[in-house]
Amino acid sequence: MKVGLLFGTFDPPHKAHIAVAEYMRQEQGFDAVWLVVTPLNPFKQHQSISPDAHRLAMVELATLGHSGLEACDFELALPQPSYTVDALRAMRAHWPGHSFSLIIGSDNLQSFHRWKEPDEILAHHDVLVYPRPGADMHGALSPYASHARVRLISSAPVMDSSSTRLRELVGSGALIGNQVEPAVAAYIREHGLYRN
Repeated sequence: MKVGLLFGTFDPPHKAHIAVAEYMRQEQGFDAVWLVVTPLNPFKQHQSISPDAHRLAMVELATLGHSGLEACDFELALPQPSYTVDALRAMRAHWPGHSFSLIIGSDNLQSFHRWKEPDEILAHHDVLVYPRPGADMHGALSPYASHARVRLISSAPVMDSSSTRLRELVGSGALIGNQVEPAVAAYIREHGLYRN
């Protein structure tokens, strides 16, 4: 099975996440794209995030009705702090028959050299890069931009939404229903998320 992996805290998952995942599934020939709900990013230890159960529930709601998109809680059970390379290693062991590709934004490509064991990731996985506003799509700032296993997918939708911004909007009382799936908006309201 050929699987694309889109890792994220998804706090909350928004329509741009879904648009990128759907595009990659259809255009890159994946059998499925898994939205992998992650623990707190080791680079963002100063931030706080919603409980795992809330974030996983929102991703499950966001992917409903989107064929081939699935919520994945695999990394949440791994020892912390969890790094992408460790999660990928564990996934290869757990699903030896699957072929996994990593889907990241151009902003992440710029910092990819600072990730734990980036060469180990590229030894086993293709990395597909989608555009993010303000981050050079051609990877001029990344020593990995020209790596044989890094593919710049400039035709992918630009992920111009930000979960951070959506949390701020909800906290200020603004409506975000046009930026998240209706079921996700309802879940946020029901559980009083991001209300500080």
